[in-house]
Amino acid sequence: MSALSFETIHASLAAQPLFEAKTWQLSPEAWPLTAGQVAQLEAIGAACVEFHQALETLYLRSAAGKNLLRNKPLLAPWVADYLDRGKPAALVAHARDPRNRGALPPVLRPDLLLTDEGWVLTELDSVPGGIGLTAFLNRLYASARSPAILGADDAMIKNFHAALAALRPGQRNPLIALVVSDEAATYRPEMQWLAHQLQLLGKRVFCLRPEDIFPLENALFFDAGGNPEKIDVLYRFFELFDLANVRTQKFIFEAWAAGEVAIAPPMRAFQEEKLALALFHHHLLQDYWTEALGGGALKILRALIPPSWIMDPAPLPPGAVLDGPRAAGRALNDWRDLAAASQKERDLIIKISGYHETAWGARSVVLGSDCSREEWQQGLERAIALAAENLHVLQAYKKPRRTEHPVFEPAVEGGGSPPAVSKPGRLRLCPYYFLVEGRPRLSGALATFCPPDKKIIHGMQDAALLPCRIVPG
Repeated sequence: MSALSFETIHASLAAQPLFEAKTWQLSPEAWPLTAGQVAQLEAIGAACVEFHQALETLYLRSAAGKNLLRNKPLLAPWVADYLDRGKPAALVAHARDPRNRGALPPVLRPDLLLTDEGWVLTELDSVPGGIGLTAFLNRLYASARSPAILGADDAMIKNFHAALAALRPGQRNPLIALVVSDEAATYRPEMQWLAHQLQLLGKRVFCLRPEDIFPLENALFFDAGGNPEKIDVLYRFFELFDLANVRTQKFIFEAWAAGEVAIAPPMRAFQEEKLALALFHHHLLQDYWTEALGGGALKILRALIPPSWIMDPAPLPPGAVLDGPRAAGRALNDWRDLAAASQKERDLIIKISGYHETAWGARSVVLGSDCSREEWQQGLERAIALAAENLHVLQAYKKPRRTEHPVFEPAVEGGGSPPAVSKPGRLRLCPYYFLVEGRPRLSGALATFCPPDKKIIHGMQDAALLPCRIVPG
């Protein structure tokens, strides 16, 4: 493989409006993944789809008051209460509508950390950003004569379209609208880029604002150069908490109810709650997951998902204890007891479950071992105070292992091309799966390589954002 030069990368990024006001560290090489690791990623994608299928069944049976198991009683109405908490009644009814049965997110992106024990899954995103970014980086690094790029030959772009077009199986070239809200405007440039790339392939894909949509009879349309064009598939790039700010939401729901438009991902809030990962570990539901998942998926998910708990502040009887970690060596009777945890015991993360403006971009995350006792206590109190509307999740923190990768030194004006130096860091990997005919297609992965002192890994100025390449091993 031939490495990319700093000038080539810098010029390519500067020429793209989708990267305006975004900066990160640059590297001459894509992140290496062994063939064995790619096989693991393929298996993880299949397990994530099984998890979503089992989660849907769990939610709907819980909401209907039905038994969860085949051969013995298990009722869990509290599951639907958790997943529906704080949601508008109309959105809950839509999620439960029989016409939505089996509707899964067409794009799945787990956040994976590389630890000494292997991959750890901290979140499973169904409205992920970075699709256009990863597709662009795949192209850029493949240009360095690297045929082993994961997602080469524009797999991200083509499979994104295939997943959405599959929602209208009777139409050869459905019109797809990528609708980006103002709240998610940061990602509008990459959605515009994606739409343009697909248009070059002859696909009818357009990036729109919610206000660009209008109803005609029972369908959705937009103005295409003075001519109204009917929308067949609406890909919503906005979180459901933002739905109230989407002024055309009424028309979207009506067109869906009339069967005139497919909506992806489906507007089913239970599919976007982080507490679903805590339900996987809930001691009362272990028999359910064993029945609902295949043995391979169950084994993968048990190894992937770190211990997680739902921070429900409902009072307990005096002799009862919480299913949770320990504080000062003792079991918890109240989540506030965690305020007394030692720093080692505070290797825990608090984050809001979903349906809130702080539920994305690591904005609600509190890492107990990386903050003061006062900040930790404030995080606990905030989680308890918001629980009536927005539950929080407590998750065991699994530290990413240190590794190395070449990164360009900072450029000096007039100093020529900066050298690439192997530097230590920690990795988060975000593989992208597109669901086509019920099967996930691994189409690329975005590697975030952060300096080793960063405890929470996300896209930041001092991280390197890289596509991945497949190496022997």
